[in-house]
Amino acid sequence: MWAAAAVLLLAAGCTTDTGQAPGPATPSAAQSKEGHASVGEATTVASGLHVPWAVAFLPDGAALVSERDSGRVLRVAPDGAVAEAGTVPGVVPQGEGGLLGLAVSPDFVTDSLVYAYLTTESDNRIIRMPYDPERGFGTAEVVVDGIPKADLHNGGRIAFGPDGTLYAGTGDAGRPELAQDTDSLAGKILRMTPDGAPVADAPFGNLVHSYGHRNVQGLAWDEDGTLYATEFGQNTVDEVNVIVKGGNYGWPEVEGIGGAPEYTDPVVTWSTEEASPSGAAIAGGALWVAALRGERLWRVPLTGDAAEPVRAPEALLVGDYGRLRAVEAEPGGQAIWVTTSNRDGRGDPDADDDRILRLPLDTGS
Repeated sequence: MWAAAAVLLLAAGCTTDTGQAPGPATPSAAQSKEGHASVGEATTVASGLHVPWAVAFLPDGAALVSERDSGRVLRVAPDGAVAEAGTVPGVVPQGEGGLLGLAVSPDFVTDSLVYAYLTTESDNRIIRMPYDPERGFGTAEVVVDGIPKADLHNGGRIAFGPDGTLYAGTGDAGRPELAQDTDSLAGKILRMTPDGAPVADAPFGNLVHSYGHRNVQGLAWDEDGTLYATEFGQNTVDEVNVIVKGGNYGWPEVEGIGGAPEYTDPVVTWSTEEASPSGAAIAGGALWVAALRGERLWRVPLTGDAAEPVRAPEALLVGDYGRLRAVEAEPGGQAIWVTTSNRDGRGDPDADDDRILRLPLDTGS
């Protein structure tokens, strides 16, 4: 059954561990590092949203945006016009759960499929639905179910990698021991075919790609195909990790850098006050990380060197827009979109929240 599309009356429009001073209050004041993009002034693409969790661009340049608590998916045109694409069936929002990640099929032009990660009454799962702008979403098909759920630590980010397979970041669902269990889908980064089957070179013969994660909510690939993931720590340290097949990232035995040979250490760490990192994107030679508790956008310059892949992070938009949830690069990489998350029960919303911000990137080319 196709869901009817309805136009919404929505208006269009941190310091580092190195001891550096906080980033500039406005992004236009930020200076680029050598070989990396500078950031222009933020403008509002759309406002009046409620906990926008994920942004996924369509081939025509419009974006699909999920709302965690309502279960709605919004279509946001490049000019900021907002319409309702449909409501995802089966969403049961509670705590950090609800309608979370979105991913557009790399073959969307021919298969019209959109994937969603959602919390139901019994689990977290990934579904896919055909989408047509005129008729909305078609019947949902379950791709993967049985991902443990809880009020907290549901993960939820999904994305197609450059290899055409689907990746998903999951949380430990409040049961840290599950993160070290390679037979459990909790506390993992999962990798699967578009149909939800294990890939041929799966390290454990199932969907588990890496393990020992507490709560992964950001996935992004650089131009060489290296996967970066953001992860919430517990009380002390948040992380950015370079993900390798079969890697053990230490949770709950290690939070942050452990230095033990059996665990893979993060390439960036922050205090939890500075980050609580959610969405991630790569554009303009940098990894961009949206921080919730830290209320800032982190720019992590990438070096292209596998031995030392990142430079010192820079904090932008510090406290300017409150909690930041999703970050996604526009097709072509000329700008990034960032969503606020001030209506999630932990923020301090103003009249325009929640909103989508657009930050242009200037690579100097």
